[in-house]
Amino acid sequence: MDFLFTEEQTMLRDSVARYLDKTYDFDARQALLRSEAPYSKAAWSQFAELGVLALPFPEDVGGLGGSVIDLVPVAEVFGEHLTVEPWAFALTLAGGALAATGNHAAAHKHLADLISGASLGAFAYDEHRGIATPAQIAMTATPSGDGFALNGQKRLVFGAAEAGFMVVAARSAGQPGDTQGLVLLLVDPRAPGITMTPFRTQDGRSAAHVRFDKVSVAGADVLAKDAHDLIAKLISDAILALAAEAVGAMGALLRITGAYATTRKQFGVAIGTFQTVAHRLADMKIAHAKAYASLMYSTALAEAGRLTARDVSVLKAQVGKMGRSIAEAAVQTHGGVGMTDELSVGHYLKRVLAFEAMFGAPDFHFRKIGSSAA
Repeated sequence: MDFLFTEEQTMLRDSVARYLDKTYDFDARQALLRSEAPYSKAAWSQFAELGVLALPFPEDVGGLGGSVIDLVPVAEVFGEHLTVEPWAFALTLAGGALAATGNHAAAHKHLADLISGASLGAFAYDEHRGIATPAQIAMTATPSGDGFALNGQKRLVFGAAEAGFMVVAARSAGQPGDTQGLVLLLVDPRAPGITMTPFRTQDGRSAAHVRFDKVSVAGADVLAKDAHDLIAKLISDAILALAAEAVGAMGALLRITGAYATTRKQFGVAIGTFQTVAHRLADMKIAHAKAYASLMYSTALAEAGRLTARDVSVLKAQVGKMGRSIAEAAVQTHGGVGMTDELSVGHYLKRVLAFEAMFGAPDFHFRKIGSSAA
């Protein structure tokens, strides 16, 4: 199965790349992180102006009528530039949940604000160590009137402190491990009973741990009941987009390390001529080719409507494993300087390791692939 980007997708990717090349190089990113701003509002506004924020949403709410597939080429560019804006979490998870609700007035309003760049959306899902499947959700949504009362804690909610709305995945019935009894709720991040602990992740993104103490959610703000399959679909979309971002970061590491090996000299010759380094670079190229092929194959399957849970696990495991091997080889080639904040290599390492940990580590997905083949 083959997949090629359309002319429109390529044009948008090139437009985003030109913008980021001019305004979002590594030094500009470092200045942004030092400023303690959670993300670049100027970049977010530009993403909206270019149409990136409208890509995966229906035309009737101001979107461009695309899907997560249209985010893949742009995501690679975001990965190359190590952007810290929470685009993937806002669009594929929070925005995707709103878009799936159909005729829901509040959801449509928040979605329009997200598309215009006026607001961010956050998706409160994880509870510990990168929950791999929705059935593991334990936080309770106790029925109260026509709505629910939320109690518990969500961890690593990207963009939570800056969000205009939050979509929360919780359990209204059953026990962790059950696929039944899950709900998606639309919550005001500033509602009574919500306590946030904001922080910046190791790879530069803004996130927060969010505690819910008897947070009341009206019936009108219930986005979905029996939401297991919907949550799984949202996560599948997020993995595809974030995998593209990780592949973009891996490609940047490959180019940076190759250039370094041809200019850094020891004993009067470039270190790239040493057999050990040359073999390491060759292994990096092979790993990147494997990850890129997995991404393109998965994107083609998604476009054809044939992407299965097993295919998503293959993508997540392959890109996670190959990303770690490329990033570690890049740091080893650069030596001690590769781990310093002054060089981009260590930052790329953090980004690909962050992807590896999200939504289940490679070992989990390899086991899942094995069990599905049994």
